[in-house]
Amino acid sequence: MLSKRTKYGIKALAHLARKAEREPVQTAEIAKCENISHKFLENILISLRKAGFLGSRKGKGGGYYLMNPPSQIKMTDVIRELEGPIAMVPCVSLNYYERCEDCPDEAACSVHALMIQVRDSTLRVLGENTLDDIAQDKRKLNSK
Repeated sequence: MLSKRTKYGIKALAHLARKAEREPVQTAEIAKCENISHKFLENILISLRKAGFLGSRKGKGGGYYLMNPPSQIKMTDVIRELEGPIAMVPCVSLNYYERCEDCPDEAACSVHALMIQVRDSTLRVLGENTLDDIAQDKRKLNSK
């Protein structure tokens, strides 16, 4: 399952991606529109800024904005930043590999083989979707 932190981070990024003018958006606006706790959202946005997804401007007219076009922000990158490894078990992770303590032979492990398939399917779906795709989906729903 995705953590609330990751879910809210994606919702906040999608909110910013739907802003045509790319001007800074205040945390309070995002929190209200996306039904997220202001304080929790602020911590998420700070993490996304430190990771290079967002920029911020202080003062009047300040807020957060995307550093890159939404079409260049892959969901694999967002998930890895907010959630950590995409793989469900460490022995199949491409970026955070760790051998499982309870497994004497990965090649013969049925869980390992299954989780490789899950990882590859998840990576394919996340890799084929950008922030723009997610923001566009909501735009399509709202226009109906």
